[in-house]
Amino acid sequence: MQKTSKILAILAMCFCAPALGATARGKATPSVAQILAASRPSDWRTPNPDDLLVMQLPSGRVVMELDPAYAPLHIANIRTLVREHYFDGLAIVRVQDNFVAQWDDPEGDDGGDPRKIRSLGRARRTLPPEFTRTISSSLPWVRLPDGDVYAPEVGFSRDFPAARDPATHQTWLVHCYGTLAVARDDAPDSGNGSALYVVIGQAPRWLDRNLTVVGRVIEGMPRLSSLPRGHGPLGFYAHPAHRVPILSIRVAADLPPSQRPNVEILRTRSHTFQQLLEAKRDRHDAFFVTPPGKIDVCGTSVPVRKLPKG
Repeated sequence: MQKTSKILAILAMCFCAPALGATARGKATPSVAQILAASRPSDWRTPNPDDLLVMQLPSGRVVMELDPAYAPLHIANIRTLVREHYFDGLAIVRVQDNFVAQWDDPEGDDGGDPRKIRSLGRARRTLPPEFTRTISSSLPWVRLPDGDVYAPEVGFSRDFPAARDPATHQTWLVHCYGTLAVARDDAPDSGNGSALYVVIGQAPRWLDRNLTVVGRVIEGMPRLSSLPRGHGPLGFYAHPAHRVPILSIRVAADLPPSQRPNVEILRTRSHTFQQLLEAKRDRHDAFFVTPPGKIDVCGTSVPVRKLPKG
C-alpha cells in the first residue's frame, strides 16, 4: 500500500440486522433492539478521551478510537502529530472504491513538491512496524466459534476485531469495515502515522499482519464511505481541487468536555454481546429460510450508542 439523542440510539455503523421473529420451533427470538434495550449499564464502557481522535471535515465529524495495546509506538506518534496540528489543512487524497479512504500531506505523494512537505515536528520519522504483538494474559479475548480463512483464531480483544495464532504466540487487529490503519511505502518501517487510511469497503483481510492497525471509526463512518471516488491510479484524486480538506483533528481529551464525543461502547465480554452473536448466528425471521449458522469477525460490528447531552 502506498504511503501517501437518546441513550439507546445506536449508530448506523453498528448492528443493522432486521428484527428477529420466531424460530422454526415457534419460540420467540428477541430482536437486536430488544437485546440492547435489556442490557445493563455495566455492559457498556466509556472510551478513554485520550484514545479518541475527532476529525472535522466540511461535511461534519468523524470519531476514531485508538487501541494503544496493539500499536503503542504509532499511536504515541499520531497523538504527537495531532497535538501539533500536523493534519489541519491537509486532505483526504485517495478514495478507492470498495477499499480505503486515505489522508496525508499531498506534497509527500508522487508528483508533490518536496520543498513544501510539512514538517513532522517532534514526531518520529520512522518506527518499527507493529503489525502483530505477543499474546498476553492482560489482553481480553472473546473467541468466535466458526473459524476463519486468514487466521487460526478470530474474535475480539479490548472490543476490537482481532486474530491470533497460538502456535506463534502472536495476535493482531484485523482489517474490517471502519478499521483505521497506517499507510506505508514498501519498507516495513516507512509508516509513521502521518498517512492514515480507513477501510470503506469489503474487509481486505489480506492486509492483516502487513500494516499497522491502530483503531477503528466509531462515529461518522458514512462521511468517509460516501466520499467521491478518485479516478487516478489506486483511487488517488487526479486533480488537487477534488481532494477533501481536513479542517482539524484533535485528541478528545484536549477538547472542552462539552465538545467531546458522548458515547458508550458495548463490552464484547458482556452477556449482551454474546446474545447478539447468537442472534446473528442462529437467525430466524420472516426473511431467512435458513439461518447463517456461522459468524464472521468482520460481519459482527460492536454496538456504539450516543448518550444524551448534559
